[in-house]
Amino acid sequence: MSRLSKAIILGFLTGMVGLAVGHAPFGLDLEENIGLDLLFTLRGARQPPPDVLVVSIDQKSAEKLNISKDSRKWPRSLHARLIEHLVKEGATVIAFDLIFDEMKSPKENNLFTEAIRKAHNVVLCESLKREKVPLTTKGGSPGGNLNIEKLVQPVPPLAQSAIALAPFPLPKLPIKVSQYWTFKTEAGDTPTLPVVVFQIFGMQVYEEFVHLLEKASPSKAEKLPRSKEGIITTRGVENVIREIRDIFEDEPLITKSMLKDLQKEQVLSADPKKIQMLKSLIRMYQSPNSSYLNFYGPPGTINTIPYYQVLQIQEKGNLRQKQFDFSEKAVFVGLSERFPLEQRDGFHTVFSESSGLDISGVEIAATAFANLLEDRPVQPLSFWAHFITILLWGVVMGMVCYLFPTFIASMSALGLMVLYFIVATYQFKTTGNWYPIIVPLLIQSVPAFFSAVVWKSIELNKERQNIRKALQSYLPDRVVDQLSKNIADFKASKQLVYGICLYTDAEQYTSLSETMDPVELSNFMNRYYEALFKPIKQHGGIVSNIVGDAALAIWMKEQPDPVFRDRACHAALDIAKALGEFNQSSGASKLPTRIGLHSGRLLLGNIGAIDHYEYHPIGDIVNTASRIEGLNKYLGTRILVSEEVIEQLDGFLTRKLGRFLLVGKKKPLAVYELVCRMVESNEGQRSRCAFFDKVLDAFRRRSWEEAMEKLHEYINIFGEDGPSLLYLKLCEQYRKNPPGESWDGVIQVANK
Repeated sequence: MSRLSKAIILGFLTGMVGLAVGHAPFGLDLEENIGLDLLFTLRGARQPPPDVLVVSIDQKSAEKLNISKDSRKWPRSLHARLIEHLVKEGATVIAFDLIFDEMKSPKENNLFTEAIRKAHNVVLCESLKREKVPLTTKGGSPGGNLNIEKLVQPVPPLAQSAIALAPFPLPKLPIKVSQYWTFKTEAGDTPTLPVVVFQIFGMQVYEEFVHLLEKASPSKAEKLPRSKEGIITTRGVENVIREIRDIFEDEPLITKSMLKDLQKEQVLSADPKKIQMLKSLIRMYQSPNSSYLNFYGPPGTINTIPYYQVLQIQEKGNLRQKQFDFSEKAVFVGLSERFPLEQRDGFHTVFSESSGLDISGVEIAATAFANLLEDRPVQPLSFWAHFITILLWGVVMGMVCYLFPTFIASMSALGLMVLYFIVATYQFKTTGNWYPIIVPLLIQSVPAFFSAVVWKSIELNKERQNIRKALQSYLPDRVVDQLSKNIADFKASKQLVYGICLYTDAEQYTSLSETMDPVELSNFMNRYYEALFKPIKQHGGIVSNIVGDAALAIWMKEQPDPVFRDRACHAALDIAKALGEFNQSSGASKLPTRIGLHSGRLLLGNIGAIDHYEYHPIGDIVNTASRIEGLNKYLGTRILVSEEVIEQLDGFLTRKLGRFLLVGKKKPLAVYELVCRMVESNEGQRSRCAFFDKVLDAFRRRSWEEAMEKLHEYINIFGEDGPSLLYLKLCEQYRKNPPGESWDGVIQVANK
């Protein structure tokens, strides 16, 4: 599998993890409770539109007006006075976020009812009551319960006098409020308070709205009243809202058509405010049943006026009125305190203060209205936009983390995360678009980086193991360990050790290579070397070099150790046995092999230059072992060892073959034939070796006739072999031409 393929796999796995978490309840909660909070915190407070105001019912107003601190006991005549003043000041719509479901003093109630009726712009709040309706099966047995929400209206006189009624349900603590209902599904798709208030506020463009709807869908537009006055006087606001909502749900493309026609309209081109209001109305009916609140800031960010100040303005005249402009404003009236201990209608939000002060319900209603007016709610990505964003981010992040080296990957991933975060915060600040933060930056990016690191580490370790395994075919384990730790010291690494060199060479290799094609020869030699190397490995040797049909193995230690010489001799005997079996199984293709062993000091290290190095033993014993191996041709033997190798080793049967001055050497060597292990020897082999010692003794004493006599006797008893024939020839030669007086029994070898 290619590196790119692995990067793509990691990327898609990262993307799929992000999708799984991002669409799970756990992931949605993370984004809403942490990601969205972070975006709001970084954005900070922003200026709310001036078209919305809050009149706060608070403790201070109760004190100033000398009335009960319990808002439910406030005289309704006060609310009547408030309405009269707000209407006088030109307020477009007045919404009470209070529940008036109890009858009070008839006089107070009548004053309030009359003020509402005359205003023609007051919206009262309904409450929702959850009820369980038992269900039964066809057989009459219990079938569970159906939960429904029932609207509880204000007392009849007030409900009948209001221009519209609407609920505004919000969850209580400890749930954090981040959304609100636009249309309450469980209550029959009832429009909520912000929607109703905005539709009344937007009645100034109702005729233009119907005109656009008529162009997009004439048959649907016929169902709607043409006059805004008729809607208001007949208290048909909620019905009209439901009818418009049904039209937009039946024809989802109608929004696009109306917005397109709005761009072409010239009538409203001189009034941007009306154009914006029309766009907002169209998009409100396109919105889902719930929307995320785009909070403007901490409690009190929406322009809030204490209740008592509005009444004082009314009493003191025009001097104080200039401080508050109610003209063409949507005014929300409800409980709103500035001190946490006095707060009775607070809701936990992202902007709840550390002191415990929350945003009041009436301010949340005003915030929802302002969002509708500006058409700037917090807008999560659509399902497919969210899907593509998470998937592509995962793919990109996974590929970046895998393809680049760890440091570059970490810097690149960090840079992408910062860039994504900047774009997400900018989009949220400028448009209200809410891009996921927690899932891509934490759930995807961090695991993607560490997964890439772990995956690459596993692969790197696997590659190192493969390289190590490959190097172990060429180098000793100690050198491989050294390379894995510090390859920089590889060229300079050399070690003076005591070693035993075992040199092998195959006969008939040249003629054999002429009869085989290269592939066949390669396969044959691989089997040959497998038989050769196995005994070396079994006895702790290291295969140092292979050249054609020749091989060099070594046993090494810092100081001379007979154990290593013993192992080398065992290996030589096992090689001879293994290659004998190999040749028997190879048919006509045979490679009889000669072996030579020598021991001594050598330098073990890297030999080469520029960009090519080989790990070899360096020293005279390597060349000498090669010469001893070549002496086999001269003597007609298979395994020859120097006296340095066999000295003090009692476990082997050896035949001393004399002292030889090898080609290119200045010092003679005592050479022995390694016959077999002593435990494997028979009487004939031992007698043969002992008899040959008598031959060598006569040869060294220059008793040529005696030596020849013993050699003939040796041949008669044990048969001819290479050493006996060689010494018979030398005795005949020396008998005719005796060597000089300085001759000490050394046989000089002229050829390799």
